[in-house]
Amino acid sequence: MTYEITTSLAAAEILERAKTFFAVRVPQVAAYPERQGDTWLTLRGQGGEEVAIAVFDVPGGRRVRGSTLFFDQALDRFLSTLPALEEVA
Repeated sequence: MTYEITTSLAAAEILERAKTFFAVRVPQVAAYPERQGDTWLTLRGQGGEEVAIAVFDVPGGRRVRGSTLFFDQALDRFLSTLPALEEVA
């Protein structure tokens, strides 16, 4: 499943928060960095399951998109910890 949020945080901060969150906050099903670029991160966890996170610049902030098959609840919870950017209609 794919999840998204728009935030004011910088890409580097988002990815660092993701690495910490998945290693510390969900210890029963932790996931650890496998590969990383400036605006993306893949984490590998239990049974080889993957979490992929990408950050895109948008007007006024960054859009964060995460995808996973196993870590749905943890990914949704992680994104909810990021400060949401208020959308202007």
